[in-house]
Amino acid sequence: MVAENPTWGAPRIHGELLKLGFDIAERTVSRWAKRAPRNPEHAKRWQTFLQNHREAIAAMDFFAVPTVTFGLLYCFFIIGHDRRRILHLGVTKHPTSYWVAQQLREAFPYEHGYRHLIFDHDGKFGFEVQSAIEAIGLEAVRTSVRSPWQNGIAERWVGSCRRDMLDHVIPLNERHLKRLLSEYVRTARTAKGWKVISLPRVSGLHHRYDLAA
Repeated sequence: MVAENPTWGAPRIHGELLKLGFDIAERTVSRWAKRAPRNPEHAKRWQTFLQNHREAIAAMDFFAVPTVTFGLLYCFFIIGHDRRRILHLGVTKHPTSYWVAQQLREAFPYEHGYRHLIFDHDGKFGFEVQSAIEAIGLEAVRTSVRSPWQNGIAERWVGSCRRDMLDHVIPLNERHLKRLLSEYVRTARTAKGWKVISLPRVSGLHHRYDLAA
């Protein structure tokens, strides 16, 4: 069932098994579903879709960031697949479907050239988000349940952002995190195509770094 229905989660599979007369706990189904072999054809079709429509694909996702006061902020971003450029950033304490819908309107206000928007089954991507996507003129493309690899470009950007900045800096509040992320995106974009050079100081005990063409 897992191989033939990659979008089915454990509750759906559990229900189908109950119809067939198998008395088994949903937790057991969830545990074994993770181990079930996947149909490689689904992965091939997904990769083909990403490669053939790269210039027209954008993806969105959330990730959580703890603050210095042990609060939790949610960073929302949209990334273009063509140049892997961040198209929009947003930070909030209380993410809702209404808030995400507004972020989408700000990210795609006019003719944008994108046709597909990839996102997962997060509860924050509700009815309002679906309506906003249709109004913008995009096709909603949801990934399979528990398949973060299908939104790999967004996932890799989150990993880079954490390693390069968030693992070393703890934000104070929403405004601080938004400024840090904006600077990170701007710096990463500016540095593309340049080479970092090391300039030794104090007989090599310290170094200064600069960009060279």
